Amino acid sequence: MQRATPHGTPQVAEEAFVSEMAYVVGDVTVDTRASLWPFVCLRGDHGPVTVGSETNVQEFAMLHGATLGDEVTVGHGAVVDYADVHSHSLVGMGSAVMGGATVESNCIVAANAVVRQGQRVPEGHMAYGVPAETRPLSDAQVEQISDTHENYVELAATYRDTPADATDDD
Repeated sequence: MQRATPHGTPQVAEEAFVSEMAYVVGDVTVDTRASLWPFVCLRGDHGPVTVGSETNVQEFAMLHGATLGDEVTVGHGAVVDYADVHSHSLVGMGSAVMGGATVESNCIVAANAVVRQGQRVPEGHMAYGVPAETRPLSDAQVEQISDTHENYVELAATYRDTPADATDDD
């Protein structure tokens, strides 16, 4: 569901995929070929939410006053609250990126990690643990970011281009 509020009206690119079971409210911008999956919540009520091109936000994730760059993956159940995640990064399942935090480009926030308020994850690093510590990524981990984002761009195109009432009974 997309809903206008006194804080703004969602702006969704034509080539984006937004599940009919996603909740998008207020000052939210979703760029081209981005995807919002079922049970995602994007609240742009006390600060804008921006979802970059080819970025995917997976089931049960929540973004509030957040900015995601291009080619970002936000895993199932993750929370990004008043924080920035730069392009070509992956926020793992069940993790949290707290207010004022910055995840720079080419980073991974490991599953269930907590990036503290105001913390900066430097470019090319992984944040892991509670509270998060960082270490450099391997080349294979950087490639994993690309593989994940590319898989979701293709999957979203399939959903976007298939009518909701399509069946195999032809």
